[in-house]
Amino acid sequence: MHAPKTSCAAMATLVLALLAAPSPAAAAAKRGGRNCSSAGCGGLEIPPYPFGIGTECSLPGFNLTCVTRAGTGSYLLLGKPSIQVIGVADPEFLFTSIGYLVKMAPGVRDKSIHWEAPGRPFAILGSSSMMSLFVVGCGVKASLFGGDTDVLIGSCSVVCAQGEIMERLPQGLCVGIGCCSINITVALRAFTLNISRAAGQSAKLLEQVNAFITYNRWYSFQLSDLESDLTGNEYPVDLIWAIPYQRDCKRAMEDRANYACVSNHSECLDSQIVGGYLCYCKEGFDGNPYVVNGCVYVARTSVSDFVQPKANCSTSCGNVSFGFPFGTEIGCFAKLQLYLTCNPGPSAPLLQMSDGSVVTSISIDEGILNVLEPSDPSHFAETPLYAFSEEWGVVKWAVDSRTCKNATASKEGYRCISNYSDCVDVRDDKTYNQVGYRCKCSPGFEGNPYLKDGCTDINECLQPDKYFCNGICQNTFGSYTCTDCPHGTDFNANTRKCRPATIILGVSIGLSSGGTILFVAAIFVVLTRKWKRSVQKRLRKRYFRKNKGILLEQLISSDQNASDGMKIFSLEELEKATNNFDNARVVGRGGYGTVYKGILTDQRVVAIKRSMLEASTEIEQFINEVSILSQINHRNVVKLHGCCLEAEVPLLVYEFISNGTLYDLLHCGQNGTLVPLSWEERLRIAVEIAGALTYLHSAASVSILHRDVKCMNILLNESYMAKVSDFGASRSIPIDQTHLVTAVQGTFGYLDPEYYHTGQLNEKSDVYSFGVILLELLVRKKPIFENENGEKQNLSNYFLWAIGERPLEEIVDEQILGEASEEAIAGTARLAQECLSLTRGERPTMKDVEMRLQMLRSHDASAPGPRRGEQMTHARSEAAKANGIRGAVPVPAGHHGTRQFSLEQEFVSSARVPR
Repeated sequence: MHAPKTSCAAMATLVLALLAAPSPAAAAAKRGGRNCSSAGCGGLEIPPYPFGIGTECSLPGFNLTCVTRAGTGSYLLLGKPSIQVIGVADPEFLFTSIGYLVKMAPGVRDKSIHWEAPGRPFAILGSSSMMSLFVVGCGVKASLFGGDTDVLIGSCSVVCAQGEIMERLPQGLCVGIGCCSINITVALRAFTLNISRAAGQSAKLLEQVNAFITYNRWYSFQLSDLESDLTGNEYPVDLIWAIPYQRDCKRAMEDRANYACVSNHSECLDSQIVGGYLCYCKEGFDGNPYVVNGCVYVARTSVSDFVQPKANCSTSCGNVSFGFPFGTEIGCFAKLQLYLTCNPGPSAPLLQMSDGSVVTSISIDEGILNVLEPSDPSHFAETPLYAFSEEWGVVKWAVDSRTCKNATASKEGYRCISNYSDCVDVRDDKTYNQVGYRCKCSPGFEGNPYLKDGCTDINECLQPDKYFCNGICQNTFGSYTCTDCPHGTDFNANTRKCRPATIILGVSIGLSSGGTILFVAAIFVVLTRKWKRSVQKRLRKRYFRKNKGILLEQLISSDQNASDGMKIFSLEELEKATNNFDNARVVGRGGYGTVYKGILTDQRVVAIKRSMLEASTEIEQFINEVSILSQINHRNVVKLHGCCLEAEVPLLVYEFISNGTLYDLLHCGQNGTLVPLSWEERLRIAVEIAGALTYLHSAASVSILHRDVKCMNILLNESYMAKVSDFGASRSIPIDQTHLVTAVQGTFGYLDPEYYHTGQLNEKSDVYSFGVILLELLVRKKPIFENENGEKQNLSNYFLWAIGERPLEEIVDEQILGEASEEAIAGTARLAQECLSLTRGERPTMKDVEMRLQMLRSHDASAPGPRRGEQMTHARSEAAKANGIRGAVPVPAGHHGTRQFSLEQEFVSSARVPR
């Protein structure tokens, strides 16, 4: 059975026991009755009152039962429906386990699991970064709903590749291959888990699915887990509880008959998560606040009050030396977190931390300790006063959690008590969060700054290798002086004394010294460069692993189509392509980061997207975009040349698109005037977009749903050919599956209403978004525009209303009237109306849309009449000349007055519109 690591609260309880503090269990018996059991059950301690075995020994809703089963031992159960208690944490937490082995027999497509908390006082603790539902299996989709409602908490899909590929995958990753996870972001009193499976996976691996909830750091996926029963592992789940009889402390104290904080010296605190309240003993008191006289004054010296160690404290364990503020006995360490244990080892004593990590050395002066092999790396991120350094196995520590500014201002409890000591702030190397502060002796002094008179003067003259003096050295308090040798003498480096000078000796010493200095300097430069290259190489390897480079390499190598068109670039290649990311190469900035124009060694011009620092969840979105684009080869889809994973965040390398976005062409004019756009060009652009979406839906190797089709994601190259871009939100869907259930994502104005309300995504969602683009081409209004009353209005809603109330010529853009035939305009309007139907079943497929647009285009081209395209081209040229743009054909202007770099502005435009 897995159990939580020893917490600081548990250590504090241990210290209190050593100091003869009263037992909370004994106090609980006074309230619960003389016959209340305080013995354990199956090796597990009975939680103190209000918990207890039997109604006389517990509050309503907190009754426990010890059940003994033949062959499996004893279990501690709580409430109805009963759940098993596997551990006791802080005062407001219990540990339980929630896990299921779901049998997916042949012919069974869907399974549903329902869980309820054991009563109103309890709920699963929700946190965006701590706890998740893990699903281990192949070819299944999991959807988690809160309570008995249809409120979707989250969903994930899990697939399996061929056996050889699965065996080559790095261990421990839970990214949708063999394992996926859903973050528990809200407190759950109940939930429903739906599991559905897809066809096309190995029948052997489809027979079972493991689903369980635990901390993110507790589970690491292994390939063997696919055929194992993981429910026996009892992964811990935080079950938070509170006294539920009143909703807050104010109302509880008014109801004195049922008030649970019955002990003197107890206080009440509201529970912000599950409602109700909790009881605590006031500062200076310990025990159980839920029983009469349970909070007892403790006459003890607090661990935090050990400003100076007691006499005769041990300062070594085996071959490791240490000193205050660390210690192995009460009274010898400054803080409970700095308490160490000296345990007998197989050959020599081992100095260990509270989590069992073996300490190999401690530096008081540098504020670091070295650990042999951390048993749980996340322990340092969760334990106050500790943080991992950039170097593996090196832990930075602080003596107090305050900053130097606050500590020196109050002076109360200030730890740098030695004269000639300084305060140093300690920060985490990765997050740069404040951990606390430590102390060090001032320059010119050495020793222990945490001890009174612990910092003593350094005699620099006795350490010539560390403190250079090419003359007469004289020690001073806190420093030293170095004077030149008297006239007629020179300095002897061997004896470090002045001696009579000779010309020959001086020349020889000068030549030899000069040559030696040059030689040493050259060696130093070479070694420094090698060291820097080595550091950079290690750093790039670490970033490569963090960015899931191994996984991406194997995915690309297993897909021949992807490997032919995709490349994983080295950081060195992209640095060379952008002149080391020179600011002169910057062609776009925004909230997403920076985009550079680069020229590869084969002279291809590319756009390199360098994002800002992102969360680890964004890395999965990045892998999704790469894997989607690697399978696409279409003239109207922006080409992804590859990516780089050796930087702190991944870099994407796209083909360079030079003429902006369709959004800029339609809605961003020059000097307040929109550039004319012919009907022929509008219809051509619509056909190209429809062709690309048709390819994604039905012609690609895997059906792909774009999920964010909008004008800002349609790029235009030098010949104004449309190219669909931005696949970060896209999803692939098996051919035999009708829809996906996923978190709603998209852009307001383009979002399918049915997808928004149900969370069910299918190809008709992209059809709706395309219908909005078709409207923009037809009426030349933004998807969210201001009407004549100055109010914001949805374009699709406006069009569906206006088409039945007003003549069509009053709705469409007046620039196309007289150029396009009435039949073409009416046919396009009908098609847009069908795409925007609120019912998915009434919308056409993208293939139907493309065919109808092609027919409208060919019919319009064959119709007799003036060559309006040439007239519009001439009009655009005249508009360009009037606005001072060189060239016969103008380039439509964007927000910065240029259309030279459009891919970057597309990213900026996407960032401006809410998703």
